Amino acid sequence: MLEVEQLCKNFGGIRAVENCSFNVERGTITALIGPNGAGKTTVFNCVSRTMAPTSGEIRLEGERIDRLRPHQITRKGLSRTFQISRNLADMTVLENVICQSSIKGWRDLFNPAMSDEEIEKAVGILEFLNISHIAYEDGSNLSYGQKKLMDLAALLMSDPKIILLDEPAGGVNPSLLEEIVERIRTLNARGLTVLIVEHNMELIMRLSHRVIVMAQGRVIAEGSPADVQADQAVLDAYLGGGEDG
Repeated sequence: MLEVEQLCKNFGGIRAVENCSFNVERGTITALIGPNGAGKTTVFNCVSRTMAPTSGEIRLEGERIDRLRPHQITRKGLSRTFQISRNLADMTVLENVICQSSIKGWRDLFNPAMSDEEIEKAVGILEFLNISHIAYEDGSNLSYGQKKLMDLAALLMSDPKIILLDEPAGGVNPSLLEEIVERIRTLNARGLTVLIVEHNMELIMRLSHRVIVMAQGRVIAEGSPADVQADQAVLDAYLGGGEDG
């Protein structure tokens, strides 16, 4: 479904991602892991086009998306979250979720800020995520885990085919983390493809169908969770990890 071919990203004289290639199969939960500084988030940024690749090609369902703008990629069916929540603190949870709705044309600019259809859809998503009780809370009043769930709800408003989750477990308490995990599994069972960056290895190994391992900007291993855990190159990479990225 998603193809990354020979992706490179330079920052001045530093190459953060070098000839990175991998595929994400439709209907899978695929993990992109690696030690700090491996280039995982940079790959996410290039795929979602929040950062322009230096070179390489990225395809979604066979169509190149590496030259598109972020909103165009979202319309193609790919959406992402970020490590740090980008919610608008002076808006309610419901408003934060609805503001991610797609604008279908210029006529939408003359419609109410929140249509009945959008409210119904957003409330349904919040109910699915078990956070409808905080629909009218200000974004600034949420716990870290609740913000993660709100970000996931906002992402689902665009009806994506594939979602990129950047550190969904980071800073989340164990009970809420299990809630997030079960919702990811349910979404995947409904046909949503998932690509996830996460440092929680226990979570990755029980959640993912396939694991791609990066180190120093390159893919060094890929396979089932069991295969990756037994790969000596992966063990060596984690023992010699560097700075965050």
